[in-house]
Amino acid sequence: MNTTSTVFQGRPAADPRLRLFVFHHAGGSHMTYRALAREFPQDWEVCLVDAPGRGRLMDEEPLTTPEALVDRVYDDLLVWLDRPFAFFGHSMGGLLCHDLTLRLGRAGLPLPVWLGLSARGAPAPEGGTADELRHLLPSAELREAVGRLGGTPQAVLRDDDLWSLVEPVLRADLRIVETWRFDRADRLPPVPLAVFGGTADPMVAPARLAAWADRTPAFQGLRLFPGHHFYFTEQPHRTAARIVADVHAALDAAGRLHR
Repeated sequence: MNTTSTVFQGRPAADPRLRLFVFHHAGGSHMTYRALAREFPQDWEVCLVDAPGRGRLMDEEPLTTPEALVDRVYDDLLVWLDRPFAFFGHSMGGLLCHDLTLRLGRAGLPLPVWLGLSARGAPAPEGGTADELRHLLPSAELREAVGRLGGTPQAVLRDDDLWSLVEPVLRADLRIVETWRFDRADRLPPVPLAVFGGTADPMVAPARLAAWADRTPAFQGLRLFPGHHFYFTEQPHRTAARIVADVHAALDAAGRLHR
């Protein structure tokens, strides 16, 4: 196994029908998605991602620009595209799998059979993410903002030593998200796209989630769940079931096109 790759098998399968790649949020790692990964069918191989600076790549410096993150993961992803695959990206991970899909399409390489964007609003009119510049906040204010979103253990938020380890990675990731830019001319390839979110997410409103319908020719719909920004951590089985249903619908549609 390549221990320097951002992509690794979270749950291998002997002869997988599908590979599902799961991309984590800003400040996060693959660990948040372990419970969700266990809920998928046994004939799916679940591949998780750790951006540099955390998890398996703790010894690497975190990346600080969208281009650097997309380039790194894209290069590591190419060896995994030998069978049907799908992308699910949460928050920052949604931006990443969006741009990876565009990059694969431009290169004429295999595309995902399905794309799931979670807790990430569609591009703002000026082409940015419309996120506040949290990566510039003083440390105490940043800690409070992260605490409101959930997803970060209270032990980390309350302990100065633990927070000092997390803060540099979180700031680097937030800088990536908050400086991300979309080209107005870019439209996703006709890959079935479903958008997921929590009804009580303080970061993104359902209307901004639904606005992805204007950026794709293959919108499956908006999937809202009770809960906050990390809604799936409280209901992994229900979230995974919806993902499985949407992926199967995409596979069935693709099969009909090729008959």
